[in-house]
Amino acid sequence: MLAGIIIAAVSIPISMGYAQIAGLPAVYGLYGSVLPIIIFGLISTSKQFIFGVDAAPAALVGAELVALGITPGTDAAMQVVPVITFMTAIWLLVFFLFKAGKLVNYISTPVMGGFISGICTTIILMQIPKLYGAGAGTGELIELVKHIAATVGDMNVTSLVIGLVSLAVLLVSGRLIPKFPMAICVMAIGAGVSYFVDVSKYGIVCLSKVSPGLPKFVVPQIDLHLMPDIVTASLSIAVVIMAETLLAENNFAQKNRYKIDDNQELLAFGFGNLAAAFIGCCPINGSVSRTTMNDQYGGRTQLTGIFAGIVMLVILVCGTGFIGYLPVPVLTAIVISALYSAMEFDLAAKLWKVSKVEFYIFCGAFLGVLVLGTINGVLIGIILSFVAVIRKAADPPRNFLGLVPGHSEFLALEKFKHAYPIQNIVIYRFSSNLFFANVSIFQKDIMDVVQDDTKAVIVDASAVGSVDVTAAKTLRIMYDTLSDMGVKLYITEHIGQLNVQLRKLGLGDLIEAGCVRQSIERALADCGLESPYPLVGVHNSYHDIRRKRAENMAQELVWAFGDDAENIIEKHIQQSIESMKNGKDMDKVLEGFWKDMDIQDEDEWLEHMEAHIEEIVRVTGEDEDSIAERIEHRRRQLLSRLEEEHPEFVERYKARRARIDEHLKEHNPEAYEKIIRFREKEHTRS
Repeated sequence: MLAGIIIAAVSIPISMGYAQIAGLPAVYGLYGSVLPIIIFGLISTSKQFIFGVDAAPAALVGAELVALGITPGTDAAMQVVPVITFMTAIWLLVFFLFKAGKLVNYISTPVMGGFISGICTTIILMQIPKLYGAGAGTGELIELVKHIAATVGDMNVTSLVIGLVSLAVLLVSGRLIPKFPMAICVMAIGAGVSYFVDVSKYGIVCLSKVSPGLPKFVVPQIDLHLMPDIVTASLSIAVVIMAETLLAENNFAQKNRYKIDDNQELLAFGFGNLAAAFIGCCPINGSVSRTTMNDQYGGRTQLTGIFAGIVMLVILVCGTGFIGYLPVPVLTAIVISALYSAMEFDLAAKLWKVSKVEFYIFCGAFLGVLVLGTINGVLIGIILSFVAVIRKAADPPRNFLGLVPGHSEFLALEKFKHAYPIQNIVIYRFSSNLFFANVSIFQKDIMDVVQDDTKAVIVDASAVGSVDVTAAKTLRIMYDTLSDMGVKLYITEHIGQLNVQLRKLGLGDLIEAGCVRQSIERALADCGLESPYPLVGVHNSYHDIRRKRAENMAQELVWAFGDDAENIIEKHIQQSIESMKNGKDMDKVLEGFWKDMDIQDEDEWLEHMEAHIEEIVRVTGEDEDSIAERIEHRRRQLLSRLEEEHPEFVERYKARRARIDEHLKEHNPEAYEKIIRFREKEHTRS
């Protein structure tokens, strides 16, 4: 309630001044601080943000009136402005329907900080002339500086002293007693002095008197002749409201650790502006200055904004006489102090120490808003953010890996002086998605270190989430080049979705050739290496690697081929049967088509072989019992290996084996019966 009273009081001078900038009588600023702010408070997901008549939309409306040849403050202006507000609301609701609020997710913290600081600095420069008795400025930096220079010669010293003293009191108290409502005290003292002393004798300006009464309901009268210009202008205003308010809302949400729904905020903006249109007001925006004061005085829910609207309602009905006694320099000092505390130059200082690139992004957004206006500042910040992202992606962290004797993890050779490369093996980690801007770096790094005795290149792609067409083409060239050199290429540690992309990009044959493996160890095993591995420059070192991770028991074929795994196995079964016609040994065929095949994968392979026993009999001329015996013998070897390496998975394996038997029984009952008879024979023998 206290914060709501402060917000309502501070809104009086701010909203009245911005209403005049928008070409409306000053009282419409107060009207816009009642129903729109209450409706926004009921819909918004932001716990703190305050809605109201604000600088950017007001300035844009004022500029549009000039462009249309309409004099501010006239009946024509009072007819056109609600139409602009109405169309702005429609655009915001369209943004809501298309879920445009998600676009703010692409705006970084430096952009938000520079944007907020630019907005605050702009409004402060607008307000400075009011400290010494002149009118507020409009426009961007150049126009504001010109206005200050043009009006400073007519400075009222008394007004300036009162404003500066009030500002000093507010800034000092903000540091010493931040929770104390000093703004209300300063305002009350200023109004009391003005009531008992005729301050106008000293050239001190007070707010204009306002007649009591509630706003009247207005139906916007659309002039079809002006409609094309109004639609265009309202679109730019809606974009400014969306960008400025969502940026600021997210900034406060991050700072105070709560979340907002960006899309629902657009709904709140739209309905708030509809309410403003039907009371004849200009477009309504989120207010950084009032939200900062809300944060400063402890407002933590939208009840603050709703109560501020109710307080403004009471003021309009029975308290407008108080408004005429409020000294403008005092109220201006309150606004400037609030804006000063909202600026984020401390973030800029931190960025300068941590990341020069992000510091320049902050400066770009700040200067963009200050010099070119709100929307241009946001665009500049976004462009700079994307440039920074592309720059990082084009030159990602990457390193060559080796082993420290006695340790099981692969570590960066350049960072760990006791890490050594594996003999004749290149292991390379690339920490970014692979695309046109960085694939040449990827290619050069690898090809530069491949030597005559290199046997394999293993890429740790754990940070690679996607591959584009250019990168796929380069991978093909690298694979062919390395193959011609007798060097194997492996891509490991990545997510299965990357294999889907590779197949879609025409690299499925590389996967079938065994170029993708789930882990670096699997790739090394495919090269014929087992732990402990031979290290360059190290003799008889112990570095046993036994990473019993869950994925070691996952089906690698399913991971590599996805939904096509069954078809791939069937394809190679048929190729194996064809090779038997040419005299290939049955035992060689049972080894499958992937070297170092996972236990579950090999079990899957054997299941498919069982389903083709009759074909194998016809091709080889062997009897079914003999073939079934070989398959079962191979399966017992798998179980023994599993019991030795991963005893914790034995029961799961047996349960899966039972399901496979049921599958075989259903699809090939004769083969199933033969295998069961053979198992019973073996059981009797043992």
